[in-house]
Amino acid sequence: MMLTQARRAFGALIVTSIAIVPQTVTAQTRDQRAIRALSDQWQRDIAADNVDAIVGLHAPDAVVMFSNAPLARGSREIREIYSEMVKTPGLQLHWIPTKIDVTSPTSATEYGTYTESFDSPGGKMRDAGNYVVLWRRIDGRWRIVLDAPSTTTPLPASMPAESPDFVGRAGNALTWSDFSPPGFPPGGKISLLHGDPFSPGQFVLRLDLPDGYQIPVHWHPTAEYVTVISGSAQFGMGNTVELGASQSYNAGDFVFIPARHAHFGRTRGETVLQITGVGPFLINLGAPRS
Repeated sequence: MMLTQARRAFGALIVTSIAIVPQTVTAQTRDQRAIRALSDQWQRDIAADNVDAIVGLHAPDAVVMFSNAPLARGSREIREIYSEMVKTPGLQLHWIPTKIDVTSPTSATEYGTYTESFDSPGGKMRDAGNYVVLWRRIDGRWRIVLDAPSTTTPLPASMPAESPDFVGRAGNALTWSDFSPPGFPPGGKISLLHGDPFSPGQFVLRLDLPDGYQIPVHWHPTAEYVTVISGSAQFGMGNTVELGASQSYNAGDFVFIPARHAHFGRTRGETVLQITGVGPFLINLGAPRS
């Protein structure tokens, strides 16, 4: 009698388990579809410059870990990086989930691959890599708690050898083009004297800036060597523009700006600056976060 009861109980347990498994799989599949839809909408929001929607998709304490960039934490810093990202000329960003794994009713992991391209003064720039996104269900809604893309584009093996060719440029015969990186005011001109600032290796260029040109707070991952050729400029270091704390430099003066140091400036009269450095010479608005 006891054996019969045990068999019945065991049979009931099996039936219950069989009933629960399809419900669990169905719920997981439903969550996977929901997360994939949010991931697709995220890409459309980037294309539409909808920063509010992008920030709203992240948890208030979310973390973003872009390759070769300072960590961003929280809504304010995430808004800053996406506000700058959507201004990138010709930006095309696309990612494809390889797997979405719902690990519990309140957490999920998405990983896959991405491709990116954008326009630069040196031509079309491209990148590709892998990514992982951690999702958490907060108040019944899936939100991002960690976004960590990682580039697979290889870095140059070494600094390219210097050219053995002699190069000379006549100051009155230079070729100038518009200088208007995102976040900088119009009106500036740029002339490349030697090298390529967008590729590994040394470069020399000149900027011709009009009177009163405001150079916003920005920083570079490599050092900058500035010589005032003509005119006058004020340069200051810091995370905010404080011209009262800046210093004036005239024709013949020299300024060294270390890597990853935020700086700003303003011209007085039409001013020509000669800038020397090592590429890739990237311009990042604001101040580095770490």
